[in-house]
Amino acid sequence: MTTLNYTLVSHTVFRLLGIPGLEDQHVWISIPFFISYATAMLGNSLLIFIIFTRPSLHGPMYLFLCMLAGADIVLSTSTVPQALAIFWFHAGEISLDCCITQLFFIHSTFISESGILLVMAFDRYIAICYPLRYTTILTNSLVGKIGVIIFLRSYGTIFPIIFLLKRLTFCKNNIIPHTFCEHIGLAKYACNNIRVNIWYGFSVLMSTVVLDVVLIFVSYVLILRAIFRMPSQDARNKALNTCGSHVCIIILFYGPGIFTTLTQRFGRHIPPHIHILLANVCILAPPMLNPIIYGIKTKQIQEQVVHVLLTIHK
Repeated sequence: MTTLNYTLVSHTVFRLLGIPGLEDQHVWISIPFFISYATAMLGNSLLIFIIFTRPSLHGPMYLFLCMLAGADIVLSTSTVPQALAIFWFHAGEISLDCCITQLFFIHSTFISESGILLVMAFDRYIAICYPLRYTTILTNSLVGKIGVIIFLRSYGTIFPIIFLLKRLTFCKNNIIPHTFCEHIGLAKYACNNIRVNIWYGFSVLMSTVVLDVVLIFVSYVLILRAIFRMPSQDARNKALNTCGSHVCIIILFYGPGIFTTLTQRFGRHIPPHIHILLANVCILAPPMLNPIIYGIKTKQIQEQVVHVLLTIHK
């Protein structure tokens, strides 16, 4: 019986290629990346500033929105600067520890955003189904505790992945055809059996993101049932309007991810660079568009943004 020796080669430095097959277009591809990052940073920072500095926006819905904006900033910053470094300076080298750190923040922030979208659905459910008890149920203290639980859940579920990856010996390859590191994308370069990584990743996905989607769906079934039982058309329209921004963000967050998963599963003839571009859309689009959607759809935020901009102009 032969014993494989994994001690001969174990890569500690990897090279991210960006978008293979489109290397000659990297400079042009970098333009939408840069614009989306700048928009995400500006929009989400402005949103956080407005919510923190305006007492009238210290309600539960806006505090959850503030959490979402913070998560958007972390998600963008975890990925886009690295991608731009590859596109502009061919700086794709990344150490194993940095790669694991990057994927930790990407995966944990993604789960955080999913959790925030779930509690925002719960917020809309309380506001529409129990309007008179809204402020007594969703106190600022409870909102703070919910926020802590969301982030503990996300970091707690992803933290074991660090050790699952650190135990592996990476002797197959050190070239990663992507703009960022992700769990299974890195683990597949190990010589060891990665079945534990695969099953743990699957269980995390099912117990967080998939569960969140199911609970959001149930929340909106209850919300719609309550709305269509309202006596007046005006009341129904107003209630539906309060959910509009949240529904747009849900579609924007989960839609590209579901589409990407389906193309990876069934689109075997789709070129690899299309899969990588779709994966980047999942990271780029929500942070860029979330503050714009809430800015357009929410009158209170609109008014405060105009006030801030006029103050700066003066």
